[in-house]
Amino acid sequence: MKDRAGRRRARRFAIGTAVVVALAGMNGPWLYRFGTEKYHQYKINKPEYKAANGKWEIIEFPEKYRQNTIHAALLRTGKVLLVAGSGNNQDNFDAKQFDTRIWDPVKGTIKKVPTPSDLFCTGHTQLANGNLLIAGGTKRYEKLKGDVTKAGGLMIVHNENPDKPITLPAGTKFTGKANGKTFISKDPVLVPRAEKVFDKATGKFLRNDPGLGRIYVEAQKSGAKYETGTQDNYTVQGLSGDDARNTYGIAQKLALDKKDFQGIRDAFEFDPVAEKYIKVDPMHEARWYPTLTTLSDGKILSVSGLDDIGQLVPGKNEIYDPETKKWTYTDKVRQFPTYPALFLMQNGKIFYSGANAGYGPDDVGRDPGIWDVETNKFTKVPGMSDANMLETANTVLLPPAQDEKYMVIGGGGVGESKLASEKTRIADLKADDPKFVDGPSLEKGTRYPQASILPDDSVLVSGGSEDYRGRSDSNILQARLYHPETNEFEQVADPLVGRNYHSGSILLPDGRLMFFGSDSLYGDKANTKPGKFEQRIEIYTPPYLYRDSRPDLSGGPQTIERGESGTFTSRAASTIKKVRLIRPSASTHVTDVDQRSIALDFKADGDKLTVTVPESKNLVQSGWYMMFVTDGEGTPSKAQWVHVP
Repeated sequence: MKDRAGRRRARRFAIGTAVVVALAGMNGPWLYRFGTEKYHQYKINKPEYKAANGKWEIIEFPEKYRQNTIHAALLRTGKVLLVAGSGNNQDNFDAKQFDTRIWDPVKGTIKKVPTPSDLFCTGHTQLANGNLLIAGGTKRYEKLKGDVTKAGGLMIVHNENPDKPITLPAGTKFTGKANGKTFISKDPVLVPRAEKVFDKATGKFLRNDPGLGRIYVEAQKSGAKYETGTQDNYTVQGLSGDDARNTYGIAQKLALDKKDFQGIRDAFEFDPVAEKYIKVDPMHEARWYPTLTTLSDGKILSVSGLDDIGQLVPGKNEIYDPETKKWTYTDKVRQFPTYPALFLMQNGKIFYSGANAGYGPDDVGRDPGIWDVETNKFTKVPGMSDANMLETANTVLLPPAQDEKYMVIGGGGVGESKLASEKTRIADLKADDPKFVDGPSLEKGTRYPQASILPDDSVLVSGGSEDYRGRSDSNILQARLYHPETNEFEQVADPLVGRNYHSGSILLPDGRLMFFGSDSLYGDKANTKPGKFEQRIEIYTPPYLYRDSRPDLSGGPQTIERGESGTFTSRAASTIKKVRLIRPSASTHVTDVDQRSIALDFKADGDKLTVTVPESKNLVQSGWYMMFVTDGEGTPSKAQWVHVP
């Protein structure tokens, strides 16, 4: 790190006390609050300090507009969608109080938006038309062991009838043949008909493979005496004749163990102009903690999540067609842990970094690799260090995206493990034999680090915690700029707010970064005081915005086809060294697979700048982008919005 000791000394005295600036908003005046009351404001405002380190500022909304922001996305209007749903608050969930806000960082306004479902722990991605696709969310909050009063769990319902499916309504009773105990289904279940299996050589009928349905069941009464210890077959009450003979349940242990969250099938498009949710067809599978990734044809792949009975979706992935607004299953099954980091590659395949946000067995779907969705072939990418600590790691496609280099940052052990990695690992997918190699290390083992692409090709790596959900007061108040061209970190100003679980970051069109959320499990080192959700937003202004001037950019077409050019106006055209298209972020749970920065070829002529968009649809996915130009000093313009159809 450059002049690291000197920077550390400078920062030690440079964090400022609070100042308050009143701003007018659409809902009345509200306040920006900067810093904390115990430090020295005048030091942090020295021009030389800000030019070297940048500056962090806290924004605190008026109380009636605050929420527990879990998800955020930059809209093509320049506003930011802030989604809480129930905000990891059981009382909100029970009251059906689901929240969304739209924040305008330019005007300083904030607006409440009606939220149709509990979009807590949903998945989201930008669509070609500028809408945001949102799918999944919460059906039921988890219950910890000790809070569970009725034994329950997963029942697999079998249908051996090859002629018809069968639907069992909610409230269906299942009675164990051996244990004699009765359990009741919480939801309806459709069990497909059995499949006839024939010998491929002779055509002779061999057997019926039963159709299977999965349902959550619960004991009729509370108490440990209703638990079961082993697998049993269950008869289905209320059936007669062939249905009774062909339909039965099989369940493993049904107990008072912890019950996980359950997901929903709901899906919406958020319209950034109308500023409202538009309901589309639901997914086939309920999903809580899914990842949504754009495919080569512009359709959206939905992967993983916990289903409507709290089980990891068993590799049944599906695709959303923005034209028909409908979902279809993929032909093949492949299972991943929840919120897997999945990115579209330039060859149309999907890169899985191995990082994920938090549910699933430690021996299923954990290996990083390249996935061909059509054939289901999966090629592992070797060399990952700390391979057992990829949960809560961040993955970023390093700029420019053409280089196809990915960095995996930090991470921790599966579940509530105390393990945390200080490693960064880089994979060059354009290499003949791609593999991970270690990049520069972080100072501390870091779970939940944020990684934010900037227009000058640097990446801000900040925040996180040394332990699960900031346990033992382990938030990391550090920030570093990573420079891909030198493979080095540069120390910059420390953030003022700790960020761990349920936090994220968004690049704004003016070149600043906003940070939201954080959900510490405890609020003290002894782990005795409950944590408090962080509702404040923090803005980081990078050093490049504290220089004398920044290049201007105006005019030009709003739409540029792939392979085509557009001409813009800039008085600084002759000084421009880089032009970048940056896809707007959709961030949650250390997962932002939309984030990418694409280099554009350009020519300057007087005050005119002609830029050309690459031809590859896998590199430049259809949609809206921020276009930044950067001068020889590394100072970016404000963004112009450009649509690539």
